[in-house]
Amino acid sequence: MTYKKNDRIALVHTTDPYTDLRPGSEGTVRRFDAGLDILHVAWDAGSSLSMLLDGGDEVRPA
Repeated sequence: MTYKKNDRIALVHTTDPYTDLRPGSEGTVRRFDAGLDILHVAWDAGSSLSMLLDGGDEVRPA
């Protein structure tokens, strides 16, 4: 899937054991690096955790 700046997304799953984000957390796409399959997100909760889509992280449209 392709993401564009300002798309709204919701977290389905993350492999990061240290984040406070939970499934259903919402955020705004800041940048999508298609070559590395990394989604840079500004989460509404204040986090800037990027999603490694090839690494097991999963999001859906909000």
